[in-house]
Amino acid sequence: MDKKAKILLVDDDAGHRAMLRTVLNASGYRIQEADDGSTAIDMVRREPFDLILLDLRMLKVSGLEALTAIKEYNPAIPIIVMTAYASVETAVETLKSGAYDYLTKPLDMDELRLVIGRALDHDRLRKENLQLKESLSSHFDRQEIIGRSRAMVDLLETVAQVAPSEAIVLISGESGTGKEVVAEALHANSPRKEKPFVKINCAAITETLIESELFGHEKGAFTGAHRKKEGKFRQAHGGSLFLDEISEMSLAMQAKLLRVLQEWKITRVGGEEVIAVDVRLIAATNKNLLEEIEAGRFREDLFYRLNVVTLTIPPLRDRTEDIPLLANHFLKIFSEKNRKELKGFTPRALDLLLRYDWPGNVRELMNVVERGVVLCRGEYLDEEDLPQTLTSQPQAPGETLETTSDGDRPLHEVEQITILKTLEATGGNKSETARRLGITRRTLHQKLKKYGLM
Repeated sequence: MDKKAKILLVDDDAGHRAMLRTVLNASGYRIQEADDGSTAIDMVRREPFDLILLDLRMLKVSGLEALTAIKEYNPAIPIIVMTAYASVETAVETLKSGAYDYLTKPLDMDELRLVIGRALDHDRLRKENLQLKESLSSHFDRQEIIGRSRAMVDLLETVAQVAPSEAIVLISGESGTGKEVVAEALHANSPRKEKPFVKINCAAITETLIESELFGHEKGAFTGAHRKKEGKFRQAHGGSLFLDEISEMSLAMQAKLLRVLQEWKITRVGGEEVIAVDVRLIAATNKNLLEEIEAGRFREDLFYRLNVVTLTIPPLRDRTEDIPLLANHFLKIFSEKNRKELKGFTPRALDLLLRYDWPGNVRELMNVVERGVVLCRGEYLDEEDLPQTLTSQPQAPGETLETTSDGDRPLHEVEQITILKTLEATGGNKSETARRLGITRRTLHQKLKKYGLM
């Protein structure tokens, strides 16, 4: 680490403090000590600390009293509570008082280092997010874009740069990543923000109706056309038009759309009048359009007309540091919606959220949190409130495959052979391969890179 984190170690057991000081100094941390809660409170008021390790039971001022006082003074300091007297009630009470996590004595040093690392990363990301908000707040409306990962910061900066222009934007990303939210942010930060933002899902409308939906129709143009109708292009005049899942549009319709984008003029179905339109177009797809072109399902000329600026939204599994922020955002929304007063997630529940692969991305996380809020009976959403798909997953993101040696083969060779055989059995389906091996897709990806299999 470039700048060693400063940790305040609070424990009235001098021997335990000395042991922890040795371990944490060896890990590169700067350690200061306090033998009582009141001393810790005074030290926090005098100087800044990056993290506090706090014993719960002390003779003068208890850890819980110190925790409450420190959080009142500076709620941003991550505090990890230690105690030899563990109980569910105590854990809940410390979490309610603002502790980052709760560890029982005797401490597992590997677990301690892991929790400290997570707490410091969480605090660093929180500060980076505040800095990002400050840098964008005066002129940029994030809408509902939630994220502080490097990938999302880069995306936000690009959106802020592109939004004021008139350029066509193509947004790519897996289903559930939030392409519509990014489109809304582009519109909200453009000179067209006071004009309509009109959206249409190309996959949800039949081929026979989509032309009428986009360009409108004259009365009597087809059976059921009892009156003249303005299409989405006219409805969005002066504003922005969002074409979601554009890859689902037929080739014939793609040709008509291309002509409009070249001339910015439309003709209603059944009509002859040529109508000029002033629209900023934003399109989105969950498919690789170059592959669709190769397969003959998407026009190459339309692709290059759309591909002026491309924004790629990363899947949730590639930005796990955003999961706590998103989860707490949804927890607040659904707690209010369901008239509940949930205060957060237990460490175990949050750990399960962090380790899950999220094939459905942000949309799936939102649904999981909503379900948890509805089922939760306490103040903190716990493991039992999560669906089985999360609670039955492997225990850690860096797990190893449960393979046994094959004769005299080294274990890494057995692991490599096991991966190859499973990939072959699943026809190269990585998600199914990971499921059968009992690991996450991320872990499989790491192992494929490790063994040069990708």
